[in-house]
Amino acid sequence: MNEEVIVSGRMNQMVDPHLHIWHWQISLYLFLGGMAAGILAIAAVYYIRGRENDYKTAVRLTPFLTPFLLVIGLLALFIDLRHKLFFWQLYTNIKLQSPMSWGAWTLMVITPVSFIWCALHIRDIFPSWDWKFKWLWALDEFFNKYKKALAWVMLIYAIILGIYTGILLSAFNARPLWNTSILGPLFLASGLSAGAAATLLLSKNEAERKQFARIDLVMIGIELFLIVHMFMGFLASTQVQIEAANLFLGGQYTMSFWIFVVALGLVIPAILEIMELGRYHIPVLVPAVLVLFGSLMLRFIIVYAGQVSRWLY
Repeated sequence: MNEEVIVSGRMNQMVDPHLHIWHWQISLYLFLGGMAAGILAIAAVYYIRGRENDYKTAVRLTPFLTPFLLVIGLLALFIDLRHKLFFWQLYTNIKLQSPMSWGAWTLMVITPVSFIWCALHIRDIFPSWDWKFKWLWALDEFFNKYKKALAWVMLIYAIILGIYTGILLSAFNARPLWNTSILGPLFLASGLSAGAAATLLLSKNEAERKQFARIDLVMIGIELFLIVHMFMGFLASTQVQIEAANLFLGGQYTMSFWIFVVALGLVIPAILEIMELGRYHIPVLVPAVLVLFGSLMLRFIIVYAGQVSRWLY
């Protein structure tokens, strides 16, 4: 009689009773990457539309945050790696079916592009700046000549990065909470909202602030729509996805999600921005910081709650 041996990884202590492999580093990376994607996408759109002089902060100043956001995010990813010396193997091939491969190559493109974009505008921050080497002057002239093409590359890869931060989770089929196509658009909208909030914080121009308050309101509305749509989809689906939704509808993540993400991160900033547009004086720091806080908490809560949700109960 032949015996069949079934080998399963479910009894691994990091899998049952809950997944315990993604910690704060991943959540932080998803937030920083999404925010960088939002900032770069907004800068590219306004440059391509020829509105650079109308929205100087969005196009020239706010993008200076992105190299720091991306580098810190990459450092968080590196810290999370269990086998750190083998990270280079992600770049030895391209696997179109792998979100990890998409993310690695997207970051490989968008990170140097963010540095180049900042270099092209460094004299806006430091008027006396001067490149010391001729080859740097040559690069400056080259990228200025093809700046619109660079902006298109930046826009495309920023959108890919913003959506990828959600797809990285949604491709994980074993966790019902993550297994939804809504996460990609939701994280992109959240990143664009965070990018608009960053410009609100840095801009000194009242017209620019009002424009980005309007943009932020639109993004907040989209986020709320997608969140409602996501829960409606879960509640109309299988039992495991209903139970995943119940983590936020009376379960252990109910208070944190609806207070920190929805109330403080979306609804209250929206109300304050509407009041500001209605000529009430609201310190711009308050709604902008709340939006950034809500965007951060969205990633942390989704990452941790997703590891609790599972197919077998």
